[in-house]
Amino acid sequence: MPLILNISTALETACVSIARDGALLQELTNREPKDHSSFLQVAIKQLLSSLQIDIQQIDAVTVIEGPGSYTGLRVGMAAAKGLCYAINKPLITINSLEALTASALNELQTDIPELLLCPMIDARRMEVYTAIYGSNLQIILNPSALILNPLSFEDFFNRHPILFFGSGAEKWGRLCANPKAVGFHKIEIQSKILSNLSFKKYLAKEFADIAYSEPLYIKEFFSPNA
Repeated sequence: MPLILNISTALETACVSIARDGALLQELTNREPKDHSSFLQVAIKQLLSSLQIDIQQIDAVTVIEGPGSYTGLRVGMAAAKGLCYAINKPLITINSLEALTASALNELQTDIPELLLCPMIDARRMEVYTAIYGSNLQIILNPSALILNPLSFEDFFNRHPILFFGSGAEKWGRLCANPKAVGFHKIEIQSKILSNLSFKKYLAKEFADIAYSEPLYIKEFFSPNA
Protein backbone atom coordinates (compact mmCIF):
# COMPACT_ATOMS: atom_id res chain seq x y z
CA MET A 1 0.00 0.00 0.00
CA PRO A 2 2.45 2.68 -1.18
CA LEU A 3 2.06 6.26 -0.03
CA ILE A 4 3.21 8.68 -2.72
CA LEU A 5 3.77 12.41 -2.39
CA ASN A 6 2.99 14.20 -5.67
CA ILE A 7 4.42 17.63 -6.53
CA SER A 8 3.19 19.72 -9.45
CA THR A 9 4.65 23.24 -9.81
CA ALA A 10 5.27 23.38 -13.55
CA LEU A 11 2.13 25.28 -14.57
CA GLU A 12 0.04 28.24 -13.37
CA THR A 13 -1.62 26.18 -10.65
CA ALA A 14 0.69 24.36 -8.24
CA CYS A 15 -0.56 21.33 -6.38
CA VAL A 16 0.80 19.04 -3.70
CA SER A 17 -1.03 15.82 -2.92
CA ILE A 18 -0.65 12.50 -1.15
CA ALA A 19 -2.13 9.28 -2.50
CA ARG A 20 -2.31 5.69 -1.28
CA ASP A 21 -2.41 2.91 -3.88
CA GLY A 22 -3.10 5.51 -6.56
CA ALA A 23 -6.14 6.93 -4.75
CA LEU A 24 -5.98 10.61 -3.81
CA LEU A 25 -6.12 11.21 -0.06
CA GLN A 26 -5.76 14.98 0.10
CA GLU A 27 -4.42 17.91 -1.93
CA LEU A 28 -3.50 21.57 -1.53
CA THR A 29 -3.35 24.03 -4.44
CA ASN A 30 -1.90 27.44 -5.16
CA ARG A 31 -3.05 29.60 -8.09
CA GLU A 32 -0.42 32.34 -7.76
CA PRO A 33 2.47 31.27 -10.04
CA LYS A 34 4.99 33.60 -8.40
CA ASP A 35 4.30 32.02 -4.98
CA HIS A 36 4.92 28.36 -5.85
CA SER A 37 8.24 28.33 -3.99
CA SER A 38 6.85 29.61 -0.69
CA PHE A 39 3.72 27.48 -1.06
CA LEU A 40 5.45 24.16 -1.63
CA GLN A 41 7.22 23.37 1.64
CA VAL A 42 4.36 24.71 3.75
CA ALA A 43 1.85 22.63 1.79
CA ILE A 44 3.86 19.44 2.23
CA LYS A 45 4.03 19.97 6.00
CA GLN A 46 0.32 20.74 6.19
CA LEU A 47 -0.65 17.61 4.24
CA LEU A 48 1.55 15.34 6.36
CA SER A 49 0.17 16.86 9.55
CA SER A 50 -3.46 16.72 8.39
CA LEU A 51 -3.18 13.06 7.38
CA GLN A 52 -1.04 12.21 10.43
CA ILE A 53 1.69 10.79 8.21
CA ASP A 54 5.36 10.90 9.09
CA ILE A 55 7.60 11.85 6.18
CA GLN A 56 9.46 8.54 6.58
CA GLN A 57 6.21 6.70 5.74
CA ILE A 58 6.25 8.16 2.23
CA ASP A 59 7.28 5.42 -0.24
CA ALA A 60 8.11 7.66 -3.22
CA VAL A 61 8.03 11.27 -4.37
CA THR A 62 6.63 12.23 -7.77
CA VAL A 63 7.33 15.50 -9.54
CA ILE A 64 6.10 16.98 -12.80
CA GLU A 65 9.36 17.31 -14.75
CA GLY A 66 8.14 19.71 -17.45
CA PRO A 67 7.80 21.37 -19.80
CA GLY A 68 6.40 24.46 -18.17
CA SER A 69 7.52 27.49 -16.17
CA TYR A 70 11.30 27.45 -15.77
CA THR A 71 11.06 28.71 -12.20
CA GLY A 72 8.27 26.33 -11.28
CA LEU A 73 10.15 23.37 -12.73
CA ARG A 74 13.31 24.15 -10.78
CA VAL A 75 11.36 24.64 -7.54
CA GLY A 76 9.51 21.33 -7.87
CA MET A 77 12.49 19.27 -8.98
CA ALA A 78 14.77 20.62 -6.24
CA ALA A 79 12.17 19.93 -3.55
CA ALA A 80 11.44 16.41 -4.81
CA LYS A 81 15.11 15.45 -5.10
CA GLY A 82 15.88 16.90 -1.68
CA LEU A 83 13.11 14.88 -0.06
CA CYS A 84 14.17 11.68 -1.82
CA TYR A 85 17.73 12.11 -0.58
CA ALA A 86 16.55 12.90 2.95
CA ILE A 87 14.24 9.88 3.34
CA ASN A 88 16.08 7.56 0.95
CA LYS A 89 13.04 6.89 -1.23
CA PRO A 90 12.70 6.71 -5.05
CA LEU A 91 11.92 9.63 -7.36
CA ILE A 92 9.24 9.41 -10.05
CA THR A 93 9.06 11.99 -12.85
CA ILE A 94 6.05 12.62 -15.10
CA ASN A 95 5.80 14.76 -18.21
CA SER A 96 3.36 17.66 -17.84
CA LEU A 97 1.93 17.15 -21.34
CA GLU A 98 1.17 13.50 -20.59
CA ALA A 99 -0.46 14.45 -17.28
CA LEU A 100 -2.57 17.10 -19.04
CA THR A 101 -3.67 14.57 -21.65
CA ALA A 102 -4.65 11.99 -19.06
CA SER A 103 -6.59 14.70 -17.21
CA ALA A 104 -8.36 15.73 -20.42
CA LEU A 105 -9.34 12.12 -21.14
CA ASN A 106 -10.84 11.91 -17.67
CA GLU A 107 -12.63 15.25 -17.72
CA LEU A 108 -13.92 15.46 -21.29
CA GLN A 109 -14.66 11.74 -21.82
CA THR A 110 -14.97 12.06 -25.59
CA ASP A 111 -15.66 9.04 -27.81
CA ILE A 112 -14.91 10.51 -31.25
CA PRO A 113 -13.37 7.78 -33.48
CA GLU A 114 -9.64 8.15 -34.28
CA LEU A 115 -9.42 11.28 -32.14
CA LEU A 116 -5.97 12.64 -31.36
CA LEU A 117 -5.27 14.67 -28.24
CA CYS A 118 -3.06 17.75 -28.28
CA PRO A 119 -2.04 19.38 -24.98
CA MET A 120 -0.73 22.93 -25.19
CA ILE A 121 1.19 24.85 -22.55
CA ASP A 122 1.47 28.57 -23.20
CA ALA A 123 5.09 29.62 -23.83
CA ARG A 124 4.22 33.29 -24.51
CA ARG A 125 3.57 35.11 -27.76
CA MET A 126 2.47 32.49 -30.32
CA GLU A 127 4.66 29.70 -28.96
CA VAL A 128 3.47 26.63 -27.08
CA TYR A 129 4.91 23.46 -25.64
CA THR A 130 2.93 20.68 -27.22
CA ALA A 131 2.72 17.03 -28.25
CA ILE A 132 0.12 14.71 -29.74
CA TYR A 133 -1.19 11.58 -28.05
CA GLY A 134 -3.58 8.80 -28.98
CA SER A 135 -6.50 7.77 -26.80
CA ASN A 136 -4.31 5.32 -24.85
CA LEU A 137 -1.65 7.97 -24.13
CA GLN A 138 0.62 6.60 -26.85
CA ILE A 139 2.91 9.35 -28.21
CA ILE A 140 2.15 10.34 -31.81
CA LEU A 141 4.23 13.54 -31.82
CA ASN A 142 7.03 13.96 -29.30
CA PRO A 143 6.96 16.95 -26.91
CA SER A 144 8.38 20.06 -28.54
CA ALA A 145 8.23 23.84 -28.65
CA LEU A 146 6.11 25.13 -31.54
CA ILE A 147 5.43 28.60 -32.95
CA LEU A 148 1.82 28.45 -34.08
CA ASN A 149 0.65 29.43 -37.54
CA PRO A 150 -2.65 28.76 -39.38
CA LEU A 151 -1.22 25.59 -40.99
CA SER A 152 0.06 24.01 -37.79
CA PHE A 153 -0.97 20.33 -37.48
CA GLU A 154 -2.21 20.28 -41.07
CA ASP A 155 -0.69 16.84 -41.76
CA PHE A 156 -2.52 15.40 -38.75
CA PHE A 157 -5.80 17.13 -39.64
CA ASN A 158 -5.73 15.34 -43.00
CA ARG A 159 -6.21 12.03 -41.17
CA HIS A 160 -7.68 12.75 -37.73
CA PRO A 161 -9.89 15.07 -35.70
CA ILE A 162 -7.87 16.71 -32.91
CA LEU A 163 -8.88 17.90 -29.46
CA PHE A 164 -6.80 20.80 -28.08
CA PHE A 165 -6.52 21.73 -24.42
CA GLY A 166 -4.30 23.42 -21.86
CA SER A 167 -3.20 27.00 -21.22
CA GLY A 168 -2.12 27.52 -24.84
CA ALA A 169 -5.26 26.16 -26.49
CA GLU A 170 -7.24 29.41 -26.38
CA LYS A 171 -4.81 31.41 -28.51
CA TRP A 172 -4.55 28.52 -30.95
CA GLY A 173 -8.35 28.48 -31.13
CA ARG A 174 -8.32 32.09 -32.33
CA LEU A 175 -5.93 31.12 -35.14
CA CYS A 176 -7.19 27.69 -36.16
CA ALA A 177 -10.04 27.43 -38.68
CA ASN A 178 -9.82 23.71 -39.47
CA PRO A 179 -13.19 21.97 -38.97
CA LYS A 180 -11.41 18.88 -37.61
CA ALA A 181 -10.41 20.82 -34.51
CA VAL A 182 -13.11 19.53 -32.17
CA GLY A 183 -12.51 21.78 -29.18
CA PHE A 184 -10.21 24.14 -27.29
CA HIS A 185 -10.37 23.60 -23.53
CA LYS A 186 -8.46 25.01 -20.57
CA ILE A 187 -7.64 21.77 -18.77
CA GLU A 188 -5.41 21.61 -15.69
CA ILE A 189 -3.48 18.65 -14.29
CA GLN A 190 -5.82 16.78 -11.93
CA SER A 191 -4.33 15.48 -8.70
CA LYS A 192 -6.30 12.24 -8.88
CA ILE A 193 -4.91 11.61 -12.38
CA LEU A 194 -1.36 12.42 -11.28
CA SER A 195 -1.85 10.03 -8.36
CA ASN A 196 -2.88 7.27 -10.74
CA LEU A 197 0.01 7.88 -13.15
CA SER A 198 2.58 7.91 -10.36
CA PHE A 199 1.16 4.71 -8.84
CA LYS A 200 1.50 2.90 -12.17
CA LYS A 201 5.12 4.02 -12.44
CA TYR A 202 5.75 2.92 -8.87
CA LEU A 203 4.39 -0.56 -9.55
CA ALA A 204 6.51 -0.79 -12.71
CA LYS A 205 9.55 0.49 -10.76
CA GLU A 206 10.02 3.26 -13.31
CA PHE A 207 12.16 5.39 -11.04
CA ALA A 208 14.27 8.36 -12.09
CA ASP A 209 17.94 8.76 -11.24
CA ILE A 210 17.92 11.21 -8.34
CA ALA A 211 21.44 12.44 -9.00
CA TYR A 212 20.96 13.18 -12.69
CA SER A 213 17.29 14.11 -13.00
CA GLU A 214 16.74 17.62 -14.32
CA PRO A 215 13.70 19.66 -15.37
CA LEU A 216 12.54 19.09 -18.94
CA TYR A 217 12.75 22.60 -20.34
CA ILE A 218 12.55 21.54 -24.05
CA LYS A 219 14.04 24.93 -24.91
CA GLU A 220 17.49 25.72 -23.55
CA PHE A 221 17.36 27.54 -20.23
CA PHE A 222 19.45 30.68 -19.75
CA SER A 223 19.98 32.03 -16.25
CA PRO A 224 19.54 35.82 -15.97
CA ASN A 225 22.58 35.81 -13.71
CA ALA A 226 24.84 33.96 -16.15
